[in-house]
Amino acid sequence: MIVGVPKEIKNNESRVGMTPSGVFELVKNNHTVYVQASAGEGSGFFDKDYQEAGAQILDTIGQIYAISDMIVKVKEPIDEEYGLIKKGQVVFTYFHFASSEPLTKAMIDSKSICIAYETVEDEDGSLPLLTPMSEVAGRMAIQQGAKYLEKPEKGRGVLLGGVPGVAPGKVLVLGAGTVGIQAAKMAAGLGAHVTIMDVNMKRLRYVNDVMPNHVVTDYSTELSIRNHIKTHDLIIGGVLLKGKKAPNLITRDMLKEMRPGTVIVDVAVDQGGCVETTRATTHQEPVYVIDDVVHYCVANMPGAVPYTSTIALTNVTLPYVLKLANQGWQAACRQDKSLEKGLNVVEGKIIYKEIIEAFNWNEPVLV
Repeated sequence: MIVGVPKEIKNNESRVGMTPSGVFELVKNNHTVYVQASAGEGSGFFDKDYQEAGAQILDTIGQIYAISDMIVKVKEPIDEEYGLIKKGQVVFTYFHFASSEPLTKAMIDSKSICIAYETVEDEDGSLPLLTPMSEVAGRMAIQQGAKYLEKPEKGRGVLLGGVPGVAPGKVLVLGAGTVGIQAAKMAAGLGAHVTIMDVNMKRLRYVNDVMPNHVVTDYSTELSIRNHIKTHDLIIGGVLLKGKKAPNLITRDMLKEMRPGTVIVDVAVDQGGCVETTRATTHQEPVYVIDDVVHYCVANMPGAVPYTSTIALTNVTLPYVLKLANQGWQAACRQDKSLEKGLNVVEGKIIYKEIIEAFNWNEPVLV
């Protein structure tokens, strides 16, 4: 199979779909790999590294799409890429279709095979290709939240860990999944007081078992969220509904109940956000302020640490890339039920029902 790795063109996205080590494994299995020139530079991997691993370098993104049977990348295609995707071409990446109707329609029109990292699902319900980026984003959420709590960044001027004689800052984490656990772990490590909320009691029991005493749990209801946001300095949105749009746990009217300078980091922005006032931002312009509440809603947070993120991503995607290349997408998905759940759009048809539900479409696009 011919596998193409294009350069990411989303704003400030420095990750790349595959490391030279991943390329080496594909070439070892008798596949041809084309990498766009300078695609890996942002992650610390250079053209010579890919060439030494056996890849061939092409100058333009158009050349990559034109020659490849399968595209392996990081972020969803954007407008400039829509017309480059070919009928029957496999595109393996993060799509997050439920947050973008234009993207969904464009991929339907392309009649390509769209396999989404974020919906590949193991038997135990875990999401193996989403987990490493959720780990990165969860940890980064505290790093960025701490920064924007500083007064020059319009925050409350609170040091999360406090100092002797001054109480630590308070962090509210919505969701006890991978993002929430990692965020709580980082916040606790800084010495902050952490409250983590979820509707899944098994997850809350797990948090109680593994976290220190200054991380407390609470069952998530609208009233309990309203009470907590009045006293917490940093709020992390880490809610995920597989393949669906995130629910709005914090509505616009709730912002007025927060103290001026409170910071929200909505990691759920890729799925539409769990805060009503969330809109996707970029690393170039990461924050905005509504009702004196600072919103950090960068849709590709792990892109700010591309070396770590690219290696972590390739570690988990490579086995699936090899299956797709060795067997073809149909045989690979028949043989691997986890991979089969990654199929979202196939040759013009949506086969992941949560996408249809996200847009309230009535047309019979499910096959």
